[in-house]
Amino acid sequence: MNPTEWLTQEAQRSLTRLLPRLKLIITDPHTQQVFITRLENHFPRVFQLLHALYGHQYDFFYHLEQILEAAARSYAERAPDLRMLDTQREADPLWFQNQQVVGGVCYVDLFAGDLQGIREKIPYFQELGLTYLHLMPLFDAPEGANDGGYAISDFRNVNPKLGNMAQLATLSRELRQHGISLCLDFVFNHTSDQHTWALTALEGDRQHQDYYRMFPDRTLPDLYERHLREIFPNQAPGSFTYRPEIEQWVWTTFHSFQWDLNYTNPEVFRVMLEELLFLANQGVEVLRLDAVAFIWKEMGTTCENLPQAHMIIQAYNAWVQIVAPALVFKSEAIVHPDFVASYIDPNECPLSYNPTLMALLWEALATREVKLLRHSMSKRFEITLGCAWVNYVRVHDDIGWSFADEDAAEVGINGFHHRQFLNRFYTGEFPGSFAAGVPFNFNPVTLDMRISGTCASLAGLEQATSEANNLQREHALKRILLIHSIILSAGGIPLLYLGDEIATLNDYSYRSDPVKEEDSRWVHRPAFDWQQAARRADLSTSEGYIFQTLQRLIQQRTAQPELAGNQTLFFDTRCPHVLGYVRSHKVMILANFSDFEQKISGEVLAAYWQLPAEIIDLITGKHVNLKPWLILAPYEFMWLAAAP
Repeated sequence: MNPTEWLTQEAQRSLTRLLPRLKLIITDPHTQQVFITRLENHFPRVFQLLHALYGHQYDFFYHLEQILEAAARSYAERAPDLRMLDTQREADPLWFQNQQVVGGVCYVDLFAGDLQGIREKIPYFQELGLTYLHLMPLFDAPEGANDGGYAISDFRNVNPKLGNMAQLATLSRELRQHGISLCLDFVFNHTSDQHTWALTALEGDRQHQDYYRMFPDRTLPDLYERHLREIFPNQAPGSFTYRPEIEQWVWTTFHSFQWDLNYTNPEVFRVMLEELLFLANQGVEVLRLDAVAFIWKEMGTTCENLPQAHMIIQAYNAWVQIVAPALVFKSEAIVHPDFVASYIDPNECPLSYNPTLMALLWEALATREVKLLRHSMSKRFEITLGCAWVNYVRVHDDIGWSFADEDAAEVGINGFHHRQFLNRFYTGEFPGSFAAGVPFNFNPVTLDMRISGTCASLAGLEQATSEANNLQREHALKRILLIHSIILSAGGIPLLYLGDEIATLNDYSYRSDPVKEEDSRWVHRPAFDWQQAARRADLSTSEGYIFQTLQRLIQQRTAQPELAGNQTLFFDTRCPHVLGYVRSHKVMILANFSDFEQKISGEVLAAYWQLPAEIIDLITGKHVNLKPWLILAPYEFMWLAAAP
């Protein structure tokens, strides 16, 4: 018998042995049968993954039973309306590929004060056209330094300043009634050092110390650090923190107050599965898996993107298919594009941030050339069937230049030198730069650096406003719309950082806050200005021009079935400044990244698109003639389709 056959038979024997106990947990005959049917479909996969991770441990089957019972309890607690949603999503598993899915992301407190405030802003979300809302970390976290909420001290309690878990469940239901899916973060690489598990570990409890990675001296940490990179070299150098209370060095990849969990311990897998399914039972439909690259550690490696990290996510995915199939995972992997793609799979993370597209949109704005953007997307935009990109121009984090050096070399660009140029450009140091960005975590050894700033400030609106330069203001507004038009039309889910739709500028007040002054990312996390938003009805203002144009673009997107899914052909327009791609063979998108008018040959366009007899620009509604040339104004973009 080969190993696969043995694992399959052992999985079946384990399931047969445990079913009577599960029936004591799930007593309703109908829900019991649904659970067992899903279990029979997915348990062999779960068993193989968990056996690969933990099968060498003597108590493997004990932990397997504990994990299975935890899943059964979570299913028994799942509300009837969520079970109904599960059934709907099983019938339509690619719901997220619909062109009507448009996302927004915000911090609860900065956008609306608290959860009640978010409920009151549902009409605003609908006005803009959102059907997907990502609320940034809202769980209980320590006061002061907490990495913007990513140092979580309780996964089952909302920060009291924002509300409570009952209000969150009510909000998720109300959003769903208005056609909006709720997305939350699942921070599963680490907890706050104020989490109950960490506090118990600090009291000397060995069971909870095993929830984390701890070392009595620097011997092993020093060996690990030979291969580790520093994530925040300015704010949190090194990857280990000494805790004198227990005379131990704790693994802290990000900050000293964020303790990495130890996934070699199957009990950690179980307790985090319980936290995950608890969130699913609050009505969350999308979970953003934070820092997926770091969750497994292995001596002699970079401790990033290891095979076991994928196994853990795949195992969690399989349990979700059993307990709460309405939920989908979204990966957050800001790493080399090859590794980004490695997490994208229906059995792992069906959704993924697209950091390469984000970085190269800004790269193309700086260079006014699209060769690297086009080349990289031609190679990397296509992903596994049944999955979707989440495309964005910025989020709460900094902008890192995460393109592949080999892609750059293939179009004649030196990746290292190009990053130095981009850093100088977006901090305003390069002559002629329009940007007002702020450096983030400069590393004097590697010269690596990232950029902070709002979309509007990076696109030139802050500089144009301070100089009262009308032409530069016009160009800045067009840059903002240009890159948003691409995330809305390229394929996948567009995600807007709320505030960008009203052209929010940098907020430098963080420099006066002792908690935030060392973290320049707060420059692009200002409180949402509702007085500024009130000007969105006035087209003569920046707020009105951006909001109303984005609103119209979203309406056009949702009306075009051809913009659903990910079928996208990027092609060479034979103009270095104009990006071109075709969606589903039906819609051609052209985008001019230059300050100057550009001319495109109709013959070139005809080589990639069967030209309709009559063509209209979906954005303006005007008829367009491609022969012999198509003229694009500075920063103009067109969505071309057959005239009705």
